[in-house]
Amino acid sequence: MATRKAVRRQKIRYRIRKKIKGTAERPRLAVFRSNKSIYAQLIDDLSGHTLASASSKGLSGNKSEQAAEVGKKLAAQATAAGIESVVFDRAGYLFHGRVKALADSAREGGLKF
Repeated sequence: MATRKAVRRQKIRYRIRKKIKGTAERPRLAVFRSNKSIYAQLIDDLSGHTLASASSKGLSGNKSEQAAEVGKKLAAQATAAGIESVVFDRAGYLFHGRVKALADSAREGGLKF
């Protein structure tokens, strides 16, 4: 059975996804945060393809440092693929902590959103 917190996040997630769509020129930067790791993908919603992805698997440091490293890795992959601008999808998570650390380091890496 889903908890109230999970149901609330799912509603927020659906509301966000109604409004934002990723294209090949400006893909969606989707974030997933688990208890141990954080994952980020650049997704072209029109064709349904993942253009770049990064995760904190195998990284050392605390969770915020790992999230910042994931943001740097994703920004490096994006610039190598010729992507400069993205749409940020926080997936119902608050823009705080690990999600904010990932976004800030992606911006420092050269992504615009």
